[in-house]
Amino acid sequence: MVSDYPQEVHELPEEFARRLNLPFNNDLLLLARALTHRSYVNEHPEALEDNERLEFLGDAVLDFMVGAYLYHHYPEMPEGDLTRMRSALVHTGQLATYARQINLGPAIRLGKGEEQAGGRDRTAILCDTFEALVGAIYLSVGIDGVKDFIKPLLEPSARDILANHRIEDPKSQLQEWSQANGLSTPVYNTKSITGPDHNKLFEVEVIINQQVYGTGVGHSKQAGAKQAAREALEKIGIINGN
Repeated sequence: MVSDYPQEVHELPEEFARRLNLPFNNDLLLLARALTHRSYVNEHPEALEDNERLEFLGDAVLDFMVGAYLYHHYPEMPEGDLTRMRSALVHTGQLATYARQINLGPAIRLGKGEEQAGGRDRTAILCDTFEALVGAIYLSVGIDGVKDFIKPLLEPSARDILANHRIEDPKSQLQEWSQANGLSTPVYNTKSITGPDHNKLFEVEVIINQQVYGTGVGHSKQAGAKQAAREALEKIGIINGN
């Protein structure tokens, strides 16, 4: 499902659905809503609703789908590892990776300011829009349609996570690496908090010896810190990024 579609092209919802063979022939308005960031609604009064409610639904659907996938495909894996594996497959950075694999960015409906600021490739926006897309697919064709959409993305990611020991806590891994190399203990600094009260995003950076090693975004400080640690581990070659 990885796409080589030109990043600079802006896609209409119907073009996006056709390119990925998505099941929205009879409800393109639902797909358009899934692709609509709140910045677009602020500038286009005719767009009545952004994708935040669909994002909420998609988040729940993804948790269920990924949990069911892991339960059936890894029958010998203990509960604790299943939980960590699910977390690795649905964290903000990983969902943004799925979004980039299907080249979701050109289809997102953004306000001009957000677009000029590089919003089409912002990890948080890609993650949230991907969740909203999953929510819309669920409403359109049900859980089997979500399964058909997500399985080609899940399978290689799950193999990569196991091969690179990415179900281990990234903050613990980074601290072990820094101590083994005679460096200071990693410090996590919250750079910014954005979004409405019910959907805040925390941007966190990890600093070692006064140098920024990674930055992460999540719906909590802890999630942002874990993503920052993952990015740091990728940069220093401890794990491979997707």
